[in-house]
Amino acid sequence: SIASADMDLNQLEAFLTAETKKQGGITTDQAAVIAKFWKSHRVKIHESLVNQSRWDNALKSMSWRVDLKSQSRHIDQINTPVAIVEMELGRNGQ
Repeated sequence: SIASADMDLNQLEAFLTAETKKQGGITTDQAAVIAKFWKSHRVKIHESLVNQSRWDNALKSMSWRVDLKSQSRHIDQINTPVAIVEMELGRNGQ
């Protein structure tokens, strides 16, 4: 939750406080360790998540769907595969 929301220090403090108050949640010592870890590694974690979602020379997280034509004006076009690719594009670093 912390990484996916890219929480700033105020959000982190509020989140960890709520987690310590939950029944069966984390202890205050655990919250302190998590906060210290997040403060020192936030940039690296964010960069890693961005790199995982970026378009590289591989087909990562792409959804493919192949449709076949069932009728057409010309017999040679029946059952011709039509590929539909769903993907999200962004600029470098986003």
